[in-house]
Amino acid sequence: MSSREEVVARGGTVRLFANELAAQFRRWRTWAMLAALALIPVLIGIAVRLVGGSSPGRGPAFLDQITDNGLFVALAALTVAIPLFLPLTVSVAAGDAIAGEASHGTLRYLLIAPAGRARLLIVKYLSAAVFCLAGTVAVVTVGTIVGMVLFPIGPVTLLSGAQVSVGEGILRLLAVAAYVAVSLLGLAAIGLFFSTLTNVPIGAMAATAILAVTAQIVGAIPQLDALHPWLFTDRWLDFGDLLRAPIVWDSFGANAVLQGGYILVFGAAALARFLTRDVLS
Repeated sequence: MSSREEVVARGGTVRLFANELAAQFRRWRTWAMLAALALIPVLIGIAVRLVGGSSPGRGPAFLDQITDNGLFVALAALTVAIPLFLPLTVSVAAGDAIAGEASHGTLRYLLIAPAGRARLLIVKYLSAAVFCLAGTVAVVTVGTIVGMVLFPIGPVTLLSGAQVSVGEGILRLLAVAAYVAVSLLGLAAIGLFFSTLTNVPIGAMAATAILAVTAQIVGAIPQLDALHPWLFTDRWLDFGDLLRAPIVWDSFGANAVLQGGYILVFGAAALARFLTRDVLS
């Protein structure tokens, strides 16, 4: 391929990605899922405001600290959303990526575009990755706003006991959001792979969500601890190092490497399947 052809191909891929993002965020389903995620911190904030905070050790992490500092609404909401709600919405977004196009009869028309199958698959994955970030940011943003409206805001006491300013506390929240978004990238790759196996999107969505739940169940069984480091869910809740002074980035890096392994394995499997698949719809 000449350099000019490469530029044209890259331009086509960028346009395809922009169109895919536009299509994703025009769907009512996408906004319904984001609204459902945003509802989590709203419910937590209202419940704590009406009933009062819980005692230490009861309920989700950070719940007992909300009444002292509203910024903890976002952290408590993330802790609640990570095991089920975020994986469920990501399963829908990723599982529908290819299977949804096939079920609507639009997949073969997309493949006419100069980007080809490999680039279409990459664009679909990047779109799912953007949703991972959007879902996480929705929880954190709404949680922060709810916390500011319903509770006092002040210096944030970190897990290490040190205090940081409100501004730095918000930056820490954004770092945690980035951590959680990265945690979901492996699941998105798994969902994309399942999406290449079927023309029934609900099947790919269900398989991805069930696998996420199963991995967490396996991770909770001490007798299977030899498997725990290999599970894509193993480090989902290990963002505590971002709430220490100074920040320890080891968990973030280890999590990124773990998710990267799943992206490579299931991305390659999805590519192998998609490149050899007969597309009839």
